[in-house]
Amino acid sequence: MDKSRYIEIFDTTLRDGSQSKDVYFSLQDKLRIIAKLDDFGIPLIEVGWPGSNPKDRELFNHVKNLSLKQAKIVAFGSTRKANIRSDKDQNLNAIIDSDVSIAAIFGKAWDLHVTAILKTSLEENLSMVSDSIEYLRQHGLEVIFDAEHFFDGYKENREYAFKVLKAAEEAGARTIVLCDTNGGCLPHEVYEITKQVVEKLKTPIGLHCHNDSGNAVANSIQGVLAGASHVQGTINGIGERCGNADLCQIIPNLELKLGFRTSSQGVERLRKLVALSRYVYELAHLPPNPYQPFVGKNAFAHKGGVHVDAVLKVPRSYEHIPPELVGNQRQISTSELSGKANIIAKAREFGLPLDESKIDIIREVLNHIKEMEYKGYHLENADGTLYLIFLKKMGLYKKFFELKYARMTSETHDGSFVVDGAVKIRVDDKEVYVIAEGNGPVHAEDLALRKALREFFPEIERVQLLNYNVSIADISAGTASAVRVFIEFTDGKDTWITVGVSTNILEASKEALIDGYDYFLQKTRNPAVAHKQ
Repeated sequence: MDKSRYIEIFDTTLRDGSQSKDVYFSLQDKLRIIAKLDDFGIPLIEVGWPGSNPKDRELFNHVKNLSLKQAKIVAFGSTRKANIRSDKDQNLNAIIDSDVSIAAIFGKAWDLHVTAILKTSLEENLSMVSDSIEYLRQHGLEVIFDAEHFFDGYKENREYAFKVLKAAEEAGARTIVLCDTNGGCLPHEVYEITKQVVEKLKTPIGLHCHNDSGNAVANSIQGVLAGASHVQGTINGIGERCGNADLCQIIPNLELKLGFRTSSQGVERLRKLVALSRYVYELAHLPPNPYQPFVGKNAFAHKGGVHVDAVLKVPRSYEHIPPELVGNQRQISTSELSGKANIIAKAREFGLPLDESKIDIIREVLNHIKEMEYKGYHLENADGTLYLIFLKKMGLYKKFFELKYARMTSETHDGSFVVDGAVKIRVDDKEVYVIAEGNGPVHAEDLALRKALREFFPEIERVQLLNYNVSIADISAGTASAVRVFIEFTDGKDTWITVGVSTNILEASKEALIDGYDYFLQKTRNPAVAHKQ
């Protein structure tokens, strides 16, 4: 086995992952996640099923306008319906209309599903597979065929399951994916069956594993060791029932442990893995799993005794990899050492002059962060908010403006909804009061703030909001709970994120908005830090 070979990663966070209970991604969330996956080096991103609902069709219309660095967008769908022509199948035509170059379609590989669920013949199912692939290829698409329920089908009727794969191969599928759809297979089964398929077919083989038996990651890796060259999964393993195979575990295992390549980009990109994981958690409104391998907060945490003593002397004595390789950090709960190291590393990332000699400042920053997290702030991805904390504690912060007053009013007249936002800001000895009308209270608040700031800082026009996200900071208080507002900004060159927390959503939004614009002014106008990053 050539361990230097390339393993193609196929991300289905936005399709299979979004089918997870309690997960909902807005259109803007999906577009931002696509950009993050592309930046991380994921080559194939399955974003939805254009034939299933209007929301996915709208997403594909927006995806056409994205300028991706290297990723290719994949449309999902099924084989044609029984006893109709492919050119009359609405699902297949929707894939063609989505204007992608690659389609992933699933078809039944378990005879039980063919006869008991689809209520059609085994021969018709084979025709559905081959006709659908041929039709899409005739329209210029590459086709990935997902053999749904393949492993269960292979164990019950090996001959028929293999006929399904053969039909896909002869129709010209570019990749055939063996799916453990029910997630019940064990690693030794996946290895043996995948090995047999790889030996019999010429088409590249992939794996799509669910986690119902807790083996999705292990099964995916065993499939690669058996000869598969394509792996499907989701960020953080989100997905239906018990989830999908977790790419946050699969990718570092393949690259760092087994020496495979999974991207055209280098292994250095893995340092973004923790940030990617937490970004998806935030947009999915899910709390990060602290025990998640590689990317969890506790993945490299050590608590007292022999472990701490040993890891401080020789880190690899209790750590399977250096945590920095995946963007994580060592946590030592019995001392301040890890906290100090984290603060210094973050300051270095920000380009700020903070080292071990400034222990009092480091303690102030660390204590302030702990206090904010206790109140419900999530700061892992909120670099805009963190940056302002560092500047203030280090004495480098310059106050450019002060919000003196803010008020939002909303009225309904004859079914129409009108919201006015009014703010007063002070810059040096001058004050300005403005009113703006928006399509909602947060929109009006933002428009009024921007309008006021433009009076003094015209370059603020370059700043745009990329994403606005609200989640509950503490669910225990019910409707009295604090909310966390997460806002992503860009000036066309850089992006940054700020966070606000309050029992009042407008107050939380105001905090995140003010910090977002303040960050931009610090970076562009503060002589202590501007142009020195």
